[in-house]
Amino acid sequence: MPELTRRHFVIGSALLFSGPIAPPAAAAPTSPPSMWNTWDAQVTPPNYDPATTNPWGFHPRFLPQRVEANPGLTPGDIHVDAVARYLYHIEPGGGTAMRYGVAIARGNLYEPGRYRIGRKAKWPTWRPTDAMIERDPQYAEFADGMDGGPNNPLGSRAFYLYTGNRDTYLRIHGTPLPRSIGSRASSGCVRMVMAHIIGLYENVAVGSMATLYPAERPLGEA
Repeated sequence: MPELTRRHFVIGSALLFSGPIAPPAAAAPTSPPSMWNTWDAQVTPPNYDPATTNPWGFHPRFLPQRVEANPGLTPGDIHVDAVARYLYHIEPGGGTAMRYGVAIARGNLYEPGRYRIGRKAKWPTWRPTDAMIERDPQYAEFADGMDGGPNNPLGSRAFYLYTGNRDTYLRIHGTPLPRSIGSRASSGCVRMVMAHIIGLYENVAVGSMATLYPAERPLGEA
C-alpha cells in the first residue's frame, strides 16, 4: 500500500473510531390537542353535576359550591385555605366565590405566599424538578418528561405560579389521584379533581393572583 494511502487510512480510522456514539436525544414530551376532548370525557363522570357527583368517595364538603366571599377580595383571584383544604375563586362582582376541595403539599414542601398565574395549560406535559428526583429517585424515569394525558401527574389543567417573571415550579393542577383531596399529599403543588379544574379553567385569567395561606392557621385569621 502506498505511504500516502496508508496515512489517509490511519487518519480516517482514527476519526471513525475516536469514541462512543452518543445516544439520540430523547423526544420532547407531547400533548396533542386532538386528544384533549377525548381525555376530558374520560375524566368527567357520566351525568356529571359538580355539586353532587362524587364517585371518588371523599367528604361531600370538598365538592364545588358557591359561597359568600369576604369583602375586599379582587374578582378573578384565587385563595387557598391550606387548613380547611379549600380553593376559592372570587367571582365577578366580588361578593361570591366558587369553592373547591384540594390537596396540598406534604410537610415543609408547602410554600405559602402570593403568586401570579404566569401561564395556564390544558393537558400539560410534566417533568419532575431536579429536587424532586433527588428526594424521590423513583421520579428519575421521567427525567426527560412525560406526555400529557389522564395519567400525567398534572392532570387535565394546570395554572403555573410565578413570582415576578420567575417560574416557581409550583402549580395548581388536576390530579389522577382524586382520593388524595383533603390531604397533604403532593411535592409542593395544590391538587384538584380533574373534572373540577376543567370547570374552573376558563374562568381564571393569566395575570390573576393566587394566594396560598399558611397551613397552620385558618383563612379567616389571615
